[in-house]
Amino acid sequence: MGNGLLQSLMDNGSFVGVCLAVVVGLVLVAYLFERAARARNKGTERILATRKIVMIGMFSALAGILYCFDFALPMISPPFYKLDFSELPALIAGFAFGPVAGVLVEFIKQLVKLVLKGTSTAFVGDLANFLIGCMLVLPASIIYQFRKSRRNAIVGCVAGTIIMTVFGTWFNAVYLLPAFSELFGMPMETILEMGKAINAGVKDLTTFVIFMVAPINIIKGVGISVLTMLIYKKVSPIIKYGRTMTEGQSHRR
Repeated sequence: MGNGLLQSLMDNGSFVGVCLAVVVGLVLVAYLFERAARARNKGTERILATRKIVMIGMFSALAGILYCFDFALPMISPPFYKLDFSELPALIAGFAFGPVAGVLVEFIKQLVKLVLKGTSTAFVGDLANFLIGCMLVLPASIIYQFRKSRRNAIVGCVAGTIIMTVFGTWFNAVYLLPAFSELFGMPMETILEMGKAINAGVKDLTTFVIFMVAPINIIKGVGISVLTMLIYKKVSPIIKYGRTMTEGQSHRR
């Protein structure tokens, strides 16, 4: 698997470079918003404190493992569309530590998944997963950081789900599906026929992404949002306790 992954990196060097540039851009956006939120709330903790880096690593490992357990929903979309819940640790990290942490978990989970499972899409699917995941995690964690309340958490999750659905639908139409078609030598007509076999309303690329892609993203966004709201309240005291202990040790020094 290691040699295959290295060969894929060499064969797709320019594309990997674009991916890394996108990662840097999204981290920068997250950083600027997080600084603005901290200035508004008069926060003093560093954006990447030592404990936070450790927690990002832990959440990334969990997200990477969850990413490997993806599954298809053949009654809704063609089998090459997979659903996973790897955004759950990223969103929890974004709520707990800020949008920079959320984006970094999204990125590092891709590396974990590549090591564990490799890539079957020449990194196209991995880039799509990262971008679409960030469209949920980034808006939700930014909104929550400006005012940490249950209401803002819900508003953030709703906004993130809407943005992820709109972006994911658009991104599939303008880039992902054409790239998938070219990469696997599958004519676009064949892809559309696969969609039409599931939903007769599929007539062209636009209706395909509306009926095939949007529902997957809605299901994913709603599912992860609900799970986050249920889980975050339970794990938040543990995270906060660890942060308090770390800060106390730092003050004693």
